[in-house]
Amino acid sequence: MSSTTRTTCQSECLCDCNRPGAACQDPRFVGGGDGITFYFHGKKGQDFCIVSDSNLRINARFIGKRNQNMKRDFTWVQSLGILFDTHNLFIGAKNTSIWEDSNDRLSLGFNGEPIHLLDGEGTKWESMTSPSVTITRLLDTNSVEVEVEGNFKIKATVVPITEKDSRVHNYGITQEDCFSHLDLSFKFYALSGQVNGVLGQTYASNYVSKVKMGVVMPVLGGEKEFSSSSLFGTDCAVARFSGQFTEGNSLENLEYGNLNCSSGMNGRGVVCKR
Repeated sequence: MSSTTRTTCQSECLCDCNRPGAACQDPRFVGGGDGITFYFHGKKGQDFCIVSDSNLRINARFIGKRNQNMKRDFTWVQSLGILFDTHNLFIGAKNTSIWEDSNDRLSLGFNGEPIHLLDGEGTKWESMTSPSVTITRLLDTNSVEVEVEGNFKIKATVVPITEKDSRVHNYGITQEDCFSHLDLSFKFYALSGQVNGVLGQTYASNYVSKVKMGVVMPVLGGEKEFSSSSLFGTDCAVARFSGQFTEGNSLENLEYGNLNCSSGMNGRGVVCKR
């Protein structure tokens, strides 16, 4: 695996992994409603519901490696399946062995058709059938902003697991696959108070964090609760999606201030509070 490479998320990837609504690394989530950081490991090769609301469903496919000395998989988010209205969006990281920053490893699709987005910062795609859907490159390659007007905005960047990452955390990554995956940040414009999902639940009006504070790596369980049958499935136990906005109890245009974070990110976890 090439040693060129992984840029830091905060500066080059343009998705702030320490802000509410982030999902990065192994996957490390920052809760939108309370700003508390937690880990949700899931399982490799399975799909999990990240956000489920009346007119927004975001599922994530996890890839990973098993460490024989641990009882869980190392996992990362490889792709997103997004449902809204009667539409679906796909954002994914292509498999790759040798990583080069100049090679675009993003895969995009809308309503089952591939999106061909030219390289170059600022290049934009807009749906001909749904003008409110736009995708804009934030860097020349591998980083985009996806926005559905009045519903959500997602910044997604494809990043690899570097040799250093693998060595420090004992991931066991080989030259055959650098486990390219997505670092993500989310902004929501019209969530209801009943929203659910791994990240979505933290925006709900009655949410109380289940994360055990004061530990090195605060972990959230619920693999069965959030498991989905497919990337575009709507059948998890906390399903809310109907394809129409629910009137009332809206948490429109959620905005949060900076986070006060302690501890470090190098595999040990971060605890953040607004």
